[in-house]
Amino acid sequence: MATLVFLEHHDGELQKGALGVLTKAVALGGADAAIVGEGAKALAGEAGKYGAAKVWACEDAEVAQPLPQSRVDVLAKVVEDGGYDTVLFANSVLAADVAAGLAARLDAGLNWDLADLEVQGGELVGKRPALQDTVYADVGWTATPRLALFRAGSFDAKESGGGEPEVVDVSPSYAAHSTAAKIVGQDTEESSGPSIEDADVIVAGGRGLGAPENFTLAEELAKALGGAVGATRAVVDAGWYPYSAQIGQTGKTVSPKLYVALGISGAIQHKVGMQSSGTIVAVNKDPNAPIFEFSDLGVVGDVHEIVPKLTELIAARKS
Repeated sequence: MATLVFLEHHDGELQKGALGVLTKAVALGGADAAIVGEGAKALAGEAGKYGAAKVWACEDAEVAQPLPQSRVDVLAKVVEDGGYDTVLFANSVLAADVAAGLAARLDAGLNWDLADLEVQGGELVGKRPALQDTVYADVGWTATPRLALFRAGSFDAKESGGGEPEVVDVSPSYAAHSTAAKIVGQDTEESSGPSIEDADVIVAGGRGLGAPENFTLAEELAKALGGAVGATRAVVDAGWYPYSAQIGQTGKTVSPKLYVALGISGAIQHKVGMQSSGTIVAVNKDPNAPIFEFSDLGVVGDVHEIVPKLTELIAARKS
């Protein structure tokens, strides 16, 4: 296989999810990377640490803004010039648009929402969750290039001790429609700590917290653990917490190393968004709550009594 990984970057940093996909691709036999946008060349060395043998870098003015279509032009040229038969993406709003546009441009097959990738009998096989994440289906491609989009948290990003990669400048001819759209303004949500997509620890709250002001319990515990705060759909629909924190079938899918569920019953719609977490700890006063069926550790009790003591204990040990 000749594999290319699209490495998305923002604010001068390569995204954790993209580096995880690169780590997986390198483990399967090696991979090159493409970095598009301002500061691409400066990030090539970072990509090399995660095993990229070659980095295609584009810093043209046409790709200065985080828009998908101009990136499709860049990747189409890279695939052609590099002879790649496989292109991998970590899921994000931008990457999903780029992957879809590239599939249309190359008349290529795109498998999306994959959770894993492996080689079986010399063929590349993707693992796609199905039936509300209760089973995994093997998916493949009938032709090349093969395009794949992986759900958030599928792979851990691990440095492989690679050296400085070969850096290749790329500057394609841009289609007229690729540069027709412009971003006229951006508003960034003010937040502290990691996002729920990137966090190794997530503390999520449900209706069992009782009231929106009680989400401070989840926030303080997340702060003590160095994690992020998530929420259920019921909480978000009630206006207790922002939609950006929603985890579940109609929210975000996460795979942290530790997931702490506070006052969450564990309905299937929530389960499909977090069941691939490394360790799941649930606190609920209902001993028959469905979440205990798939938790690694279950605590039956009142979150208002247990969580403050747990936060205090963690803070004391860290100090």
